[in-house]
Parts: sequence; structure tokens; C-alpha cells
Amino acid sequence: MKKSNYRKFIIRTVPQNDDFASMKEVLGRRYRRLQEEKRALPDLVLIDGGVGQLHAAAAALEELGVINQPLASIAKREEILFVFGRENEPVVLDHHSPALHLVQQIRDEAHRFAVTFHRTRRAKREVTTELLEIPGIGDKTARKLLSHFGSLAKLRHLSVDELGQVVKPAQARRVFEHLASLGGND
Repeated sequence: MKKSNYRKFIIRTVPQNDDFASMKEVLGRRYRRLQEEKRALPDLVLIDGGVGQLHAAAAALEELGVINQPLASIAKREEILFVFGRENEPVVLDHHSPALHLVQQIRDEAHRFAVTFHRTRRAKREVTTELLEIPGIGDKTARKLLSHFGSLAKLRHLSVDELGQVVKPAQARRVFEHLASLGGND
């Protein structure tokens, strides 16, 4: 796995959970950038999902004028590979096949990377939300505190004076008192 080529995407244009539209947006953004940077396309684009996700990916590439790009998808559970242009002839690899194990390893690594990213984003949202419960503390102030001190756990161990180095004294007092009421200040 070449981790320097990993990319994280926050879905911008899809208002609700729409796996196909999200797939199309992400592939469109990624491959548009590769084109703009005049970088080589991969030997194979492997999609996590079934035929629907495969077609969404193909549509994104087609909109960019990317043709003849090898494209396949792996369907969950059944471990069936669908190759774009030959969807009616899925590839069913033997469960002991090294090729199947390689594809599963790639898919599992992609899942691990995505899940870690989403958990990190959710955790940041939750921490920020807790600070936003404090009267007089807005989003900007909460982010400033977290950016400067690193985490809510670290904020719990700071004095009013230490907090006051980053935010206004009244805000520092409110944050300190709120965290103390939760049982966290030393």
C-alpha cells in the first residue's frame, strides 16, 4: 500500500446518503485533479461495491473524457468481481485464490482508512459540540481552543489563566467552570 497516494474526501454536492452520487463525485474530483496535474492514471480503478457503484464510477470518468480506463468492482459478501463492459460475466475467484486475497486486502485497507477518517471527524464534531454548550463560546472560539491545546482532555487540566492566554478572560472562566462542573479540572 502506498499511503502517500491515499486521499480523503468530504462529500460536497450530495445532500443525503446517496452512495452512487457520492462515488461519482469523489471519482470525478480525484481524476480531474490527476488530469490537471498531468499525472498518470492507475493501471486499474477498483471500486468497492456492485454494478451500481461501478456504473457511477464509469459515468464520472466518462464525464472527464477518460476512456479505456480499466475499471472493476468487488461486491461485498459474494466476493464477485465485476469488470466494466463485462458486467454480465462476473469474475468469481476461488476462495483460496491469491488474487482474491489481494483484492480483499485492498478493499479492507480502503475500509480501514475510510472508517478511521470518519471516526476522527465525528470525534472532532462531538468535542466541539460539548464546548458549544457553554454560553458565550461559539464555533470559532471552540476551534481556537482545540487547535491551540489539542484536545478536550488537555483543556480539562488547564487553569483559567492558561485558557486566558488563548481566549478572552470571561470565556476562559466559563470554559474552566463548565469543565470543572463535569469533573475534569485539577
